[in-house]
Amino acid sequence: MSERIATVTRNTRETQITVTINLDGEGRLACETGVPFLDHMLDQVARHGLIDLDIEAVGDLHIDDHHTVEDLGITLGQAFHQAIGDKRGIYRYGHAYVPLDEALSRVVVDFSGRPGLFMDVAFTRASIGRLDTQLFWEFFQGFVNHARVTLHIDNLKGFNAHHQAETIFKAFGRALRMAVAPDPRMAGQMPSTKGSL
Repeated sequence: MSERIATVTRNTRETQITVTINLDGEGRLACETGVPFLDHMLDQVARHGLIDLDIEAVGDLHIDDHHTVEDLGITLGQAFHQAIGDKRGIYRYGHAYVPLDEALSRVVVDFSGRPGLFMDVAFTRASIGRLDTQLFWEFFQGFVNHARVTLHIDNLKGFNAHHQAETIFKAFGRALRMAVAPDPRMAGQMPSTKGSL
C-alpha cells in the first residue's frame, strides 16, 4: 500500500485552513485552531487513531467559533478522502466503545462513499469552556460530507459534558484507525461486492 498522506487547503472569507494528514502515522498532532477545546479533541483523534495531523487554522473567531469548527470538519474530511485513495485493501468498517469515568460513547464508521451522519448525543451543558456543544454536530457533518463516510455517534451514558465529548472523539479516532487499517486478507481488493466505493 502506497503512502496515505494528503494536504488540503481551504480558503474562504471566513476561514483559512490547511490540513496535512498521514493515515499511517504515530498519533502526532500539530495544531492551534484558536479554539482550545477543539484542539484537545483533535489530539484525541490523532492519538487514538494513530493518525498524524498538522493543522493550520485562522478563522473569524471574533464573531464566534462556528465557521472555524465547521470548516475544520470539512477540510479534515477532504484530507481523509484524498489520503484513503480508492479504498482497496482496507477494512472499510470501524467501531469503538470508549468510557471515561461515568461517560460511555460508541462510534461506528463506514467508508462507504455515501455521506451520512447519525448522531444521538444529549450534551448536559450548552458549552464546554467557550465552545458551543452544538458545534460538534457541525464538525462531524462537515467531515462526513467530504470524507464521504457513514458515521454513527451515540453517547450511551454520561453527565459530565467534557467526558461526553472526550469519549466521542476518542471513539471516533479508534473507529477511524480500525476502518482505514490495511486488511491482509483483502490486499488489493475492493471491500465491496459492487467493485467500487
